[in-house]
Amino acid sequence: MPYICPAYPKKSYNKAMNAAIITIGDEILLGQITDTNSRFIARELACLGIDTRFMYTVPDVREDIVQALHNALSRADLVIITGGLGPTKDDLTKKTLADFFNMPLVFNPQVYGWLEEMLLPRRGEVNAYNKTQALLPQGCTVLRNRRGTASGMWFEKDGKITVSLPGVPFEMEYLMQAEVLPLLKQQCGASLLQYTLLHIYNIPEAELAMRLRPFEEQLPAGVGLAYLPSVDEVKLRLTARAEGLGQLARQTEILKTFLQGLRFTEGENPSNVAEVAGLFTKNGLTLASAESCTGGNIAHLITLLPGASDYFLGGIVSYANSVKENVLGVSAADLEKFGAVSEPVALQMAQGARKVTGADWAVSTTGIAGPGGGSEQKPVGTVWIGVAGPKGSFARKFVFSSVRERNIGKASAKALELLCEAVQADLQLK
Repeated sequence: MPYICPAYPKKSYNKAMNAAIITIGDEILLGQITDTNSRFIARELACLGIDTRFMYTVPDVREDIVQALHNALSRADLVIITGGLGPTKDDLTKKTLADFFNMPLVFNPQVYGWLEEMLLPRRGEVNAYNKTQALLPQGCTVLRNRRGTASGMWFEKDGKITVSLPGVPFEMEYLMQAEVLPLLKQQCGASLLQYTLLHIYNIPEAELAMRLRPFEEQLPAGVGLAYLPSVDEVKLRLTARAEGLGQLARQTEILKTFLQGLRFTEGENPSNVAEVAGLFTKNGLTLASAESCTGGNIAHLITLLPGASDYFLGGIVSYANSVKENVLGVSAADLEKFGAVSEPVALQMAQGARKVTGADWAVSTTGIAGPGGGSEQKPVGTVWIGVAGPKGSFARKFVFSSVRERNIGKASAKALELLCEAVQADLQLK
């Protein structure tokens, strides 16, 4: 539970709350980092039935922070701020909030004890900069950060809640889950929103919407369907609120009947990767990759999920023909005759990856990601995908789009899909 200084917040909010999120940092506005914090916070708040109505991004400038606070508090019941809580002079959030809420910064001995507990075993001291992290606004509720040195802060004024969290994503996520959400649940009651996520493959959004029109027309009050298209899938979010909460499970099953004949999976994670992970770990199989046009993206997607080391042996990024030939054993004659983007090369890349790593299965990609390099016979977006297994290998040709990023994403997703289908077919024959 959070350290309470001086009084635990006890106000109960019986009406539906709405929220605003403020992210602070020059590095976000300069495009040096991507703001993933707002997405995480909004998603977590939604599960409590708290709608995020506004998002602000401001620089490390006191006047801009204050203006954003005034705007947010005039329009939302809950404001969550991330960033600007470090120990250096350019981190202005804590001092700005102390002045905004008319609370002096005071030394907090318990927070200093937390700093000693965290830093002494690793560094042997709490230096002068770290010590300033124990200076906190007198009167706020302090939220203990067990992942870093910057404490979270909870303020209440005029019936509004303001929460300040570190900008480092893994610290912010910890404080949201361990401290902020439990406090909000106590004040807002049980979850007011639930949702199901389905990932649909190989169908355009407009075509899927036409198919699901009768389903949407029969949805009861409190249940809604949203389409979230991306490079390799259309994500469907079926959401239930208030009187619709009891209908979510039934409507999910009805929705699945409308999706018969389509490839889809359920859950939060990128499902192609999750499906591969489950299939290979469950059956004790191993996997390798050989990538050209996808540049290691398949290996990246696989290793994003914990437990990849249980089945993924490694990948070869064979961008140059010399690497295809000298590492994977692709025939120089075939490279000359058919070109790198061809069926024989895709097959030999997958076969070579199996041989080099000793894996049970391997997947390969070779293509023209773009924007240049295409021809009339092989336009930009042409990709050959190879799959090699214990009983043989095959390759398939695809032509995706003229956009490099989309081609890399679509080729990676399709390669994982073909791999799953091949493994499942092989297991059924045994």
